[in-house]
Amino acid sequence: MSQKPRMLEGYRVLDFTQFVAGPTCSRLLAEMGAEVVKLELAPEGDRVRGGGLKPLKPEFKDSSHSTYYLQHDHSKLSFAIDMKKPGARELVMSMLPKFDVLVENFAPGVIKRLGFSYEDVKQVNPKIIMCSISMGGQTGPLSVKAGYDYIGQAYAGISDGIGEPERAPSVTTMAIGDVSTGVAAAMAIGFALIHRERTGEGQYLDASLLDTYFHMHEVTVPQVSLRGDKYKPTRGGSQHPAGGPTGIYHYRGDQYVYLCVPTAHQWVQCCRAMGMPELATDPRFRSARGRRDNSAELQKIIEDWLASHPTRDDAIAALDKERVPCAPVYTVNEAIKHPHLNERKTVRWIEDPMLGRVAIPGVPVKFSAWPDRTDLRSARLGEDNERILHEYAGLSDDKIKKLYAEGVLVRDKTLDVKSA
Repeated sequence: MSQKPRMLEGYRVLDFTQFVAGPTCSRLLAEMGAEVVKLELAPEGDRVRGGGLKPLKPEFKDSSHSTYYLQHDHSKLSFAIDMKKPGARELVMSMLPKFDVLVENFAPGVIKRLGFSYEDVKQVNPKIIMCSISMGGQTGPLSVKAGYDYIGQAYAGISDGIGEPERAPSVTTMAIGDVSTGVAAAMAIGFALIHRERTGEGQYLDASLLDTYFHMHEVTVPQVSLRGDKYKPTRGGSQHPAGGPTGIYHYRGDQYVYLCVPTAHQWVQCCRAMGMPELATDPRFRSARGRRDNSAELQKIIEDWLASHPTRDDAIAALDKERVPCAPVYTVNEAIKHPHLNERKTVRWIEDPMLGRVAIPGVPVKFSAWPDRTDLRSARLGEDNERILHEYAGLSDDKIKKLYAEGVLVRDKTLDVKSA
C-alpha cells in the first residue's frame, strides 16, 4: 500500500535563481520534499560556485563544487544549459507544463528578455506559480535599479540604525535580507499552492529585499508616521536606545554578554542577580526612562559586576538563576560547537563526497511529520542533465548527445572522477 505524499513531495520547481535570496527560497522547497530543477546558465552556472571553500582532494580541484554552493543549493538537481543557443528556450519551455512552480531572481526585465515572463509561461502552464525575487520589486521607481542585500537594507532605513551613535552606519556581516526574503518567498509559494489547490488558479508573486527589510521594523514605522521628523530613531551602538538595560556589556578581554531586561519585573530580577537589590529603588534607575537617561552609569555598574566573576559563564549562571534574559556573545566558531545547536541540528553536520565532513545551517523550523535530513546531495554543474531531459522533455540519449555536441548543454569536467 503506497503512502500518501508528505509536505511538498510530488511538487516540481524550476529554479532560475542564483546567489542567495532565490536559492534560499528554492532550497527550502527542496528541503520540504519538492523536486527542484536548478537551471544554471552556461558556462559557469550559479556564480556562488566560485565562492566559499573548494574541495581539497586533488581529483576535484577543478570541480564546480564549493561550500557556498553546497549550503544554498543542496537537494536540487542541476541542469546546465546555454540559453543563447538556438532551440534552448524552446527546450525549456517544452518542460514547463510539468512544473508547479518557477522561481527567478534576475534583475527586473531579464527573465522577460529570456522569454520566460509570467505572461509567457502561463500560456503553456496556466496553473503555474511564478515567483520573482529582486531588490526593489517588479514595480515602482526603484524597480529599475540594480541591487543586492545591502542596497535594499539602505533604502528600508535599516542600515541607518546599525552602528555607534556618533559614527557612520555599520555594515552587517551576513545576508540577513537575502535569506529572510528567500524564507518569505518560500512561505508565499506555499500559500499560493494552497490557493491553487482550492481554486485551480496559478498566480504571480513579487518578492523584494526592500519589502522584506521594511517589514522588519517592529515599532518605529507608526511612530514616525504620526510624529514625522519630531521623532527620529537613532543608532544605539552596543546599547539599545530604549534603555532597559538592554545591550551588549563587556566582561573581560574580547568577551561580551548580551543582556535584555525590557520590563520592570525583570529589572528587579536583574538587581537581585547582581546582589544589588537597592538599585531597583535607586532614583536614577527606578523607572524605564531613568535607566535610559542614566544608561552610561548603569553600564559601568553592570560591567564592573560582570568582571568580578572568575569566568563569563559564572556571570551568566548568576543571571540565569534569577531568569534574567542574557547570553554570551559568541563568535560563529563558538556557536558551531554549542551542544544545544548541535542537538537540534541547527548546526547540521553532513558527509560530502568532495568536501568531507562539513557543517551547514539546518532548517529553522522543526516539523513533527518531516524528519531532519543530514543525507544531503549537492550536484555538480550539469550533473542531472540527462535525467532531467529524459523525464521532463522525453529526449532520447542520441538527442541529448547532440545537445552536448552543439554546446547547448554543459557539465562539470570532473563528473567522471570517482570519489576516493
